[in-house]
Amino acid sequence: MQLPEPQVAVLNAASATEETPIDRLAEAAGLEPETATRAVFELRDEGLLDVAERETVEYEPTDEGRTYVEKHLPETRLYRAAVDAGADEGSVSMGQVIGAADLAGDAVDIALANFGRKGYGTIEGGDLSADPDADPDADPEAEALAALVAGDGVDDADDDVLDRLVSRNLAVRRDRTDRTVTLTDAGVTALMEGVEAAETVDRLTPELLTSGEWEDVEFADYNVEADAPAVQGGSTHVLRQTAERVKDVLVGMGFREMDGPHADADFWINDCLFMPQDHPARTHWDRFALDTPPIDDLPEDLVDRVEAAHREGVGEDGDGYHSPWSEEFARAIALRGHTTSLSMRYLSGEQVGDLDPPQRFFSVEKVYRNDTLDATHLLEFFQIEGWVMAEDLSVRDLMGTFVEFYEQFGITDIQFKPHYNPYTEPSFELFGRHPTTGELIEIGNSGMFRDEVLEPLGVDCDVMAWGLALERLAMLTTGAEDIRDLHGTLADLDFLRGAEVTY
Repeated sequence: MQLPEPQVAVLNAASATEETPIDRLAEAAGLEPETATRAVFELRDEGLLDVAERETVEYEPTDEGRTYVEKHLPETRLYRAAVDAGADEGSVSMGQVIGAADLAGDAVDIALANFGRKGYGTIEGGDLSADPDADPDADPEAEALAALVAGDGVDDADDDVLDRLVSRNLAVRRDRTDRTVTLTDAGVTALMEGVEAAETVDRLTPELLTSGEWEDVEFADYNVEADAPAVQGGSTHVLRQTAERVKDVLVGMGFREMDGPHADADFWINDCLFMPQDHPARTHWDRFALDTPPIDDLPEDLVDRVEAAHREGVGEDGDGYHSPWSEEFARAIALRGHTTSLSMRYLSGEQVGDLDPPQRFFSVEKVYRNDTLDATHLLEFFQIEGWVMAEDLSVRDLMGTFVEFYEQFGITDIQFKPHYNPYTEPSFELFGRHPTTGELIEIGNSGMFRDEVLEPLGVDCDVMAWGLALERLAMLTTGAEDIRDLHGTLADLDFLRGAEVTY
């Protein structure tokens, strides 16, 4: 039997009794790994070799993970500092414990988030207490991370623990396919009968043509049915497709687009919305405050009117909040938690000058919230903001707008639920049914802006407004069951390549 030279070398190096990895086979045959792999699969197709494939998973610690093995996990340091401060006997100041634990920057948030998750204690307000029965030395995450750094392997570690290390960026998961080769009975028979290297060429060259040697050489066979490597071309991300479709729909409904800063004064983000300054959503637990100088160029008259609405209310029946209001806090800079900050800028006339009704505006922009990551929440996501300014608007106008909007995406089963917002009255949430799971998921919030919002802005007609979730709209149109399948480090690339936006 005559075979190409690489196949002969691989066949001679293979064993009928021992599975040989392809890389070791290539070394024994004196071939490059790529050449040996190609020869192995050609021989497999001819029935002379068997190829076994095994999927393996490897974990490797990141630089951050190595650092924590040396210095201990932030939550462990926080717990030990808390115990040293007496938090196992009674509550102590959280700031005191954080300082004693030598935590700063991102490590503080990491420590606080995992302190409660692991049952090390509780955090209420600004105080912290530690569970005296907790044992950070028996932390399975710390043990698995230490084993990875030491190179001892983590075969006995729980999968959930390893997944947690990966999600915390303390370890990297790598999936690997190992292939081993053995001779088949036909391969053994071929070797016994004798295998010779055929002098073949794999391409027709100008030299072969001009010399006439092409008539005497033997050309290698080409397998035209062999699987070609998959080539994935670039394409527009499904979330971007959804955003562009949303813009097309809203422009078609007569809306104009807004834009504005991602980092803005709390005045525009919350105060103009009649959100009390002691509201839980305005604490550092829910917002991303920035360590930058406060904004100076706020319209003074508007600041006074907004402060008056907070302190005293609006109209004869207005009562205000009777809670602290600080202009310094209002001028502080934070990442916007909703794009309603843009609506406040536009409705006040600050962005594009005074607007006379009727007006329709929208935006599809990113917002930032200190939420817990799960199947329907991200720390940053896109919000579909919109509002209509006109005379004699009602909730039915608002509901009809949603019905028309979502029908453009093939969604007809929209449900409404009464809700409370500090800035709208009446208010209601929107729910849509997931096409795969059948669950109702919240897809937006809406209502009619209150007089306490509109009067300080100088608006004397009705304004209906909403904030819809772009990612959750994409979940309804594509069937994604987890918002993290759409973007981020856990995105499902195969799903994204096949997902389509409904038109």
